[in-house]
Amino acid sequence: MLKDYTTYAHDNGGRVAILFLLFLLAIYQFINAGYNAFAIICLTPLIIPIVYAAFRWQMLTFWVLMFVNYFIQFKNIPPLPIPVSLPNELLEIVLLAIVVIDVRQYPHFERIGNLMLFSILGWCAFCTIEALNDTCNLGIDIGGWYAGARMMAFQLLYAFLVYSLYLTTPERLMKYLKIWALLSLFSFFWTYKQQHLGFTSAENVWMETRGRATHIVNGITRYFSTFSDAANYGCNAAAAAVTFLVIAITSKITKDRLFFGIIGLLVIWGMMASGTRTAMFCLIVGFSVFLLLSKSFKIIIPFSIVGGLLLSLIIFTDIGQGNAQIRRMRSAFNKEDASANVREINQATIKKYIADAPWGLGLSASYDNVPANNKYKKLSTIPPDSEYVFIWVHTGPVGITTFVILTVIMFLGACWIVFTKLKSRSLIGVGAGLCGSFAAIQLGGYANQVLMQFPNCLIFYGGLAIVYILPYIEIEWIALEEKRLAEQEEKKRIRREKKLALRV
Repeated sequence: MLKDYTTYAHDNGGRVAILFLLFLLAIYQFINAGYNAFAIICLTPLIIPIVYAAFRWQMLTFWVLMFVNYFIQFKNIPPLPIPVSLPNELLEIVLLAIVVIDVRQYPHFERIGNLMLFSILGWCAFCTIEALNDTCNLGIDIGGWYAGARMMAFQLLYAFLVYSLYLTTPERLMKYLKIWALLSLFSFFWTYKQQHLGFTSAENVWMETRGRATHIVNGITRYFSTFSDAANYGCNAAAAAVTFLVIAITSKITKDRLFFGIIGLLVIWGMMASGTRTAMFCLIVGFSVFLLLSKSFKIIIPFSIVGGLLLSLIIFTDIGQGNAQIRRMRSAFNKEDASANVREINQATIKKYIADAPWGLGLSASYDNVPANNKYKKLSTIPPDSEYVFIWVHTGPVGITTFVILTVIMFLGACWIVFTKLKSRSLIGVGAGLCGSFAAIQLGGYANQVLMQFPNCLIFYGGLAIVYILPYIEIEWIALEEKRLAEQEEKKRIRREKKLALRV
């Protein structure tokens, strides 16, 4: 049956049907976003060559998705007259359409039936039920609901499926990790540029308007690099640094150790420049997850000692107090710091209102569409300052409880795989690093509204999806590692022979 379908899909027009459906979906998204027919007519012809190129160079499409996702909120790129999330979504849908059409090239469907898929589907199902939520008496707004649901739930499903179906070999995985590291390295470079050469005109406009209140604090400038804001950048940098440094610690390949180690340290420097205090805790949590999953006292003991000493220097001493970024990071441990406690005041207010809305305000409700005389108007205008609080407000106690439970399930499932199913020390490092970065960004989402922001959702939910496929590629990973080790030893031998020849 499957063979007949794949033959038909490959040879008898399956592409046409899928492309037509894809075209209809694109049109629907344009219309749903509220843009007029003229914009649709002008922009939709671009879909044809883009889709053709995607089918012609399939993995290239995946790498393009990575770049688009990473720079989609870079302030120096002129904004498109379309929703910010649309380029990401279209690329993801095209990649999934390719899998459906060319089934024979993607025979790994059995790999996606895991705890993470079922957890995400459970969350998507809950958010679908939220379409019926009319707590604010706004009526059933399918367009508004879809706009909220696609960012809060559906993009998690897209990320999981795309990563699970495309990063299916050790070569692709290593290429992905290196491209991610290089993108993070560019963010470090751009932070350095902002700090020492100044902001561009586009960045200056943002800093003087929307960003001024939150990015110049007590005379300290918080740098945001290529990201939407400093909090987003700092939490991302902390979580990414966990993965890079863990790979540097556990890899057997010298070039990889140097590459990921240097980039990891530079990314931490960028994290400090962001002035995002939560990032410090993200870093601590991420490395703690790695230590627990490493199963090695040779790693746990020395890193615990070094980490403890560094924390002690930050918390109990004034070393580095002359540096503005270090001063701001140190204030994260000051319980009497006023700005650090503003969130608690807002959350206390939210708690009073949300008690009467167990399903939340609904995914279509926002500060600008809840009527002024509605009892939940104040609730819709309180800054959530946190992704978890945002989910709490819009889906209520029922929703946030569901989200937390399903997130814990998918996270523990990944940790279980790393702890019990993997044998290769270097592959355990990759898995532990990705688990650590997922935990780090979740903590970032608890304190800041960054979890569903670009580029975090695709990178870190996709990263956790990678952990679930590691057992399937472990044998190939070991073979590739042995090949690279042999090449490494051969180069060392040649260098030794050249040195001996020079001495003679």
